[in-house]
Amino acid sequence: MIRSTIVMNRVGAVLLAGLGLGASSAMAQDTLNVLIANERSNTFYGMFLAEELGYWEDVGIKVNWLSSATTIPYVAFLSNGQADLVMFDAAQTLQAVDAGQDFKIIYEDMQFAPEAMYVAADSDITEIAQLKGQTIGLVSDRDRIIAQVALESAGLTIDDVDTVVLGEGGPTLANAFIRGTVAAVAGGATELATIQGAGVAIRNITPPEVAENPANSFAIRTDRIDELRNPVERFLLAWSKGMEAGRLDLQMSGAIMSEAVPEQWVTLEAGRQHLELAAMKLHEPLSDQRGALHPDMWARVQPVLVSVGEISKTHDPATFTDSSFIEAANQYNMDEIKADVAEWIANNQDRYNAMAQ
Repeated sequence: MIRSTIVMNRVGAVLLAGLGLGASSAMAQDTLNVLIANERSNTFYGMFLAEELGYWEDVGIKVNWLSSATTIPYVAFLSNGQADLVMFDAAQTLQAVDAGQDFKIIYEDMQFAPEAMYVAADSDITEIAQLKGQTIGLVSDRDRIIAQVALESAGLTIDDVDTVVLGEGGPTLANAFIRGTVAAVAGGATELATIQGAGVAIRNITPPEVAENPANSFAIRTDRIDELRNPVERFLLAWSKGMEAGRLDLQMSGAIMSEAVPEQWVTLEAGRQHLELAAMKLHEPLSDQRGALHPDMWARVQPVLVSVGEISKTHDPATFTDSSFIEAANQYNMDEIKADVAEWIANNQDRYNAMAQ
């Protein structure tokens, strides 16, 4: 972790002025319990960059990352208070709204879905409509919604295909393509990396109108907003900075991520491809503010979820979104982040150069 004079001076400039904290509270350590979609993935490189560059310490936040490897619905962690913040995808968000859960989406981490429909690179299939009558592999049963939404975009339903749950192992997923037992696989960016890591080139055939949606967003219980606003604003600031830093130099990010999640770097090429997808596409903001909310997008994704039976009706995004955290989440200076990245590279030449191979 770097501890430069640049970093230390930034504490006063950003935390005290930007978030209105007193000198004693600025450096206090607050713990937040946070559940994200996958706490061990290149996809969420920013959390690891924030640790490596000292951003969590800068804002006085200790994060207790809850395990994403759970069969318990994510909304339960939020409703019972076990998690202070939970990351929902669009379907999870709207299902919880539909069930009457009282929470607010406060920060859109992704506006491009990491979940997609993949075919082998040499497959004759070029569009979703060609999957009619074919077998689609699901990484897990929760990926059924990916297949449903993608098929709906082509005028098909889940009944027009056969489905089989394959499991999350890279070799198993790759073998499904090699043996021709599936025509496509529905899964996320992590699965993309594991398939490619097992030596199978694949191609994304998900239509753009399906891929562009509020894919992963932070949610907070409505009755805890006042209680948690200060530490959550600091958390989102460090999270934003980590995401921005990771996009500035992918060689640096690769050096950090290959040590943080080595299981996703079975080969350098597979790890690099996954990281580049995460940093330069999935986490590319659609507006000039990181985390900004897009009510129009929330409205647009709902009709298809109604049509496939995931929610009972559409809901006004104003009832489940709260943009009041976004200003604090963007109180950073890009020149300072660039300086942090340059300093890390200068201090970690061996790790950095190892990624140039």
